Amino acid sequence: MLELNRELAAKIGAHGAQDYPHECCGALLGTDGAAGRAVRDLVPLSNRRDDSPRNRFAITAEDVRAAERAAAERGLDLIGWYHSHPDHPARPSEFDREHAWPWYSYIIVAVAAAVPGEMTSWRLTDDRARFEPEPLSAAGAGAAQHTSSAGGKL
Repeated sequence: MLELNRELAAKIGAHGAQDYPHECCGALLGTDGAAGRAVRDLVPLSNRRDDSPRNRFAITAEDVRAAERAAAERGLDLIGWYHSHPDHPARPSEFDREHAWPWYSYIIVAVAAAVPGEMTSWRLTDDRARFEPEPLSAAGAGAAQHTSSAGGKL
């Protein structure tokens, strides 16, 4: 399970809306322990893809290093990545699978007509054959805990 508070979920959605009709992307900073994974902060990144930013995103090695530095400075770990799917469901594509790494959490937010919609989380299997849904758990300041039972949706 991946815990993501409502404020950070809203920031991911806003990033997707801002970059629409292109894919947005960023890093998930947080903790990973016996109690589960929790996203505590984000590092929004620029989509470095020049040839097809509407349906692909790319980050550089320097982006990864910057995300790792930001995590270390905040006493957190780099636990995953997020990106948007403009006018497409919040499901990983074959391209996503081919470019993903096991262990990390991958949040995808669907954005239609610059309005963020469904948000899901996924983990790539160790053999890299497929993504498995990762349930999202959301809570806001003073809000009751909500756990997704829909296989990774928020």
